[in-house]
Amino acid sequence: MAMGIASSGSSRRGRARRRAAMADINVTPLVDVMLVLLIIFMVTAPLLTSGVPIDLPDSRANPLDQTPDQVTMSIDRDGFIFVDDSRVPAGQLPAVLGRFGCETADAPLITLRADRALDYGRVMAVMGELNRAGCRSISLVTNGSAEAP
Repeated sequence: MAMGIASSGSSRRGRARRRAAMADINVTPLVDVMLVLLIIFMVTAPLLTSGVPIDLPDSRANPLDQTPDQVTMSIDRDGFIFVDDSRVPAGQLPAVLGRFGCETADAPLITLRADRALDYGRVMAVMGELNRAGCRSISLVTNGSAEAP
């Protein structure tokens, strides 16, 4: 019986030592949370590029790379022009385009988003003003389409 008491006492001391010696941090929950946040940011980042609601036309064109020095111009269904998210007052487009510095060597890439319900002439008028201001690098933004027209 004395042996049984001594052996149970030593096993308690052994368990106490093991608990006190554990200094590891379980990083699995941290990694799980970080991966979920990464996925959320990857899904929402493309949606934050422009806040102007536009029904874009469909196209099978290949996507272009995003560049940090690009300017997004949008023309909504009513024909109002937006540079990034700020509306351009009527008649002020040439003055706004003059600030882009399109005639310099490091001119920004202009991405033009236009609603599919717009008149073709309205889109061409804006592109003509871009051309007149010296902006020669213009990309037209569309939705991806799965089938050929």
